[in-house]
Amino acid sequence: MTTGGSNSQSVKSDATLFAIVETIKDRGRAGVTEIARELDLAKSTVHKHLTALERRGYVVNEDGIYRAGLQFFSDGIDVRNQYDVFHAARDRIDMLAEETAEAVWLVVRENDRVMFLYGSVNNNTFNSHSVVGQWKHLHSTSGGKAILAHLPDDTVHDLIVERDLPSHTENTITDREELEAALEEVRETGIAWNKREDFTGVHAMAAPIILEGRPIGALTIAGAASRLTEEYCATQLRDPLLEAVNDVELRLAYD
Repeated sequence: MTTGGSNSQSVKSDATLFAIVETIKDRGRAGVTEIARELDLAKSTVHKHLTALERRGYVVNEDGIYRAGLQFFSDGIDVRNQYDVFHAARDRIDMLAEETAEAVWLVVRENDRVMFLYGSVNNNTFNSHSVVGQWKHLHSTSGGKAILAHLPDDTVHDLIVERDLPSHTENTITDREELEAALEEVRETGIAWNKREDFTGVHAMAAPIILEGRPIGALTIAGAASRLTEEYCATQLRDPLLEAVNDVELRLAYD
């Protein structure tokens, strides 16, 4: 029979394991002594966890210095492949990027953030490999706002009223009433905007991917603010973006 004490010890051990993984991820490479000092742990405890991680491919030991193993990458690919929207949107994103000569992204929500799940870049503004896998806040990104605008009212309340709205640039919307007004505009126009709100010098526009009445992701076009003016987006990018989203929704509904 499992006791409360053993459960508590197991949770503590799990927390230690994740702390070690995060330390290696943040530092890139680290030895047992360095990790133990950073986390105020016994070296024997660190070594025990590292041995378990190494056995499963999550860390690699290079002469006593540990780095993250490719098993994390393999797991990430497996997780991404579980998203139907990724398979439905991937080819269409590539087409849209080529058609517009802009960077196009697929984002999906998990709890109070969005992740860039896939991207295709046809300019020099972004490196697609550096953006895929990044977490971003809902309120400061066009894709996040596109999704947020179509969530149930109680979920929106929890995400923007009960939680902080951190500022990333001087243009980030941190006032809840202003954000609610922006979300209402998204509902009316079908387009969400990010005007230097997440990253200085970058504009983005997004449209939600809706399946059975709920937002399961968003397609985002992003680029230099000097190029992606409101007029340019409205006349050159809006219709291609909405057409791409419609194609993805049809694939999801009928494939």
